[in-house]
Order: sequence, then structure tokens, then C-alpha cells
Amino acid sequence: MYVPRPFQESSPEILNAFIAAHPLGTLVIPSAQGPDAYHLPFHLDETGSLHAHVARGNPIWRSVGGHENVLVIFHGPQAYISPDWYPSKHEDHRQVPTWNYQAVHARGRLVVHDDERYMRGLLARLTQEHEAGMKKPWQMSYAPDDYIDALLKAVVGIEIEVADLKGIMKLGQNESVDDRTGAATQLIQRGEAAMGEAMLAANKP
Repeated sequence: MYVPRPFQESSPEILNAFIAAHPLGTLVIPSAQGPDAYHLPFHLDETGSLHAHVARGNPIWRSVGGHENVLVIFHGPQAYISPDWYPSKHEDHRQVPTWNYQAVHARGRLVVHDDERYMRGLLARLTQEHEAGMKKPWQMSYAPDDYIDALLKAVVGIEIEVADLKGIMKLGQNESVDDRTGAATQLIQRGEAAMGEAMLAANKP
């Protein structure tokens, strides 16, 4: 991934928080037919490994266990930026359209976990994470045991042992604070608050 210096993000704390906030990742795996992609919700554990699951009928887990070089891409807010939103454009007309976005790339080794204990723990953690904000969080124990047992047999776990983590946060850092603020304000007014607020946060030292 090419990342111009103003947009580089290497802080593990920031990158891990980004993944936690945007857990649906795109797993890219090389194959004889060319790259293939799978869209999976991931859990990031305390060691920095990523965990997900796939249907047992999905052929991915039979062919890639131990693969040394897979890629997971996590996407955040993204938005088109009009040059008209920069105050400086109206002074010298030296601005052009661009696209701002946030993404994190994780590379590492893929390990297959075909056992019920791993799957039960993973699904419990995923459920707890994503039900936490609900008025009455759903728990696996609410469903009949035989139903959960059957579902556990129908899925297989995968783990990415992350060896390299990189982030690109293209938030207009190469523009003046006034121009970045002007564009962010326009985005917020247009209902694209996530990107607008991220750009405003980039103004802070």
C-alpha cells in the first residue's frame, strides 16, 4: 500500500481502535485463479491477532491454512471533497477535487481452527462486543443448546497472526487548517458527519 507521508498512521493504539470500530474486514487471499476476497467481521484480541469464522461449506478453510501472506483490509469513513469547499480556492483557484478516506491493512499468516471450543469462545466474544450497546443484549445462552451446537458444527474459525499493520488516514492533512475545516463543515452539513468529524479531529495537535 502506497501511503504518502502526511497520511501515514503507525500507532498500534490508533490502528487497533480503528479495527475495533470498523470490524468488517475484507480478507484477500492469493489463489491459482488470482486473488479472492471474503468479507468477514473480525475480533482483534489482546495479542494483536484477528479472529473470524466462515461457513464449513466455504472452501477457503480447506486450502489456505498456514498461508504466510494474507491481507485484511478495514475501511472507515470516505467522502468526495469538492474544491469549492476550500476557502483558498475562492482566492487563487489552485484546488482540485479529491477523495478522503481511512483504511487499515493487516498482513499475516492464516491459521484454521476447526474445533468447537475455539468457535464457542469466538462467537461469544463477537456477540458480547456487538450486543453491548443494546437495551437487552442477546446472549448465546438464550437459544436452545441443541440449536447452538448444530450451528457451531456448521462453521470453522480462522485466525490471522498479524505481522504487519499499516494505516492510511487521508483527512486533508496536506491542506491548511482553514481549508480542512471548510471541507469538513460542508461534509457535516451534507450528512457525512463521520468523515467531517475525522477531518476536524486531524486539526488537533
